[in-house]
Amino acid sequence: MMIDDQLARAHRNNIRRYRHLLQTSLTEFERQFVERRLNEEQSKLEILVSSLSNEVHRDRSRGPDSRFG
Repeated sequence: MMIDDQLARAHRNNIRRYRHLLQTSLTEFERQFVERRLNEEQSKLEILVSSLSNEVHRDRSRGPDSRFG
């Protein structure tokens, strides 16, 4: 789970960075590039969060002893 946390943090940081860049003066080409990257990062974060939610739900449905074999 530690890798997932680090990956989520990296996506959030990138999203924050791209949003900040969009508030600056950019050419149309640069703006399109940043918007595309922002959408990609948001999608990746949503997929990661969804997979983590499914994993937690699956673990809970197995019961408390399922983690120990």
